[in-house]
Amino acid sequence: MGLSCLPANTQSSLAVSKTMAARWAMLGLLAACMASAAKESVLNMCMDAKHHKTKPGPEGALHGQCAPWKDNACCTAETSKGAHQDQSYLYNFDWNHCGVMPDKCKQHFIQDTCLYECSPNLGPWIDQVDNSWRRERILNVPLCKEDCELWWEACKDAVTCRENWHKGWNWTTDLCEKIWSKSYKYTTEHRGGGRCIQMWFDPANRNPNVAVAKYYAQNGRDASPAPRAVLLLLPAALLSLL
Repeated sequence: MGLSCLPANTQSSLAVSKTMAARWAMLGLLAACMASAAKESVLNMCMDAKHHKTKPGPEGALHGQCAPWKDNACCTAETSKGAHQDQSYLYNFDWNHCGVMPDKCKQHFIQDTCLYECSPNLGPWIDQVDNSWRRERILNVPLCKEDCELWWEACKDAVTCRENWHKGWNWTTDLCEKIWSKSYKYTTEHRGGGRCIQMWFDPANRNPNVAVAKYYAQNGRDASPAPRAVLLLLPAALLSLL
């Protein structure tokens, strides 16, 4: 039976159903596209924090241990210099707060600072916060086994006053997890495996954390916050189709 032979109210119902089906199909396609765009958006970004640039870019004069990020960095040259000072203007914190920190230990804290300030590859682990000095932080970044264990070995005989320098105040083998309120997560993944973030890397062999960020952006993690692009754009997209 042709559509023209159906009662008017039936024709109207079918037309509405087709319209709604088309809208839901469009919404599904839009959501998929937005999710894909959101995944891409976290692959090269700077967090909204005290000393970070708005967008990553080349910084040819990065200082010392921050130099591996010079081709694409979220830090400025001035910030990279501050990362190497014992009592830096960056956060008004002295590495020697409980006695002189051995150089072999300090090197790891400097590298940690460089990673935090300079890396554009921490997007999958950026979390929203409400601090006076930053609106975003990193949470549960999967740190490579070697980086975490070498950090501990270099610092286990050093003197400190607290296990959590954000709020706590005894060091343990999970130093890399406690020291900055779970900014890092200890993993059994190894450097070069594409599944963990490296604090240390040779820039001559490219930045290995680019691939790591891409892996977690595509596959997700339980601790990962919802991508900002989805949170901001999806409500507007829903309203436009209803």
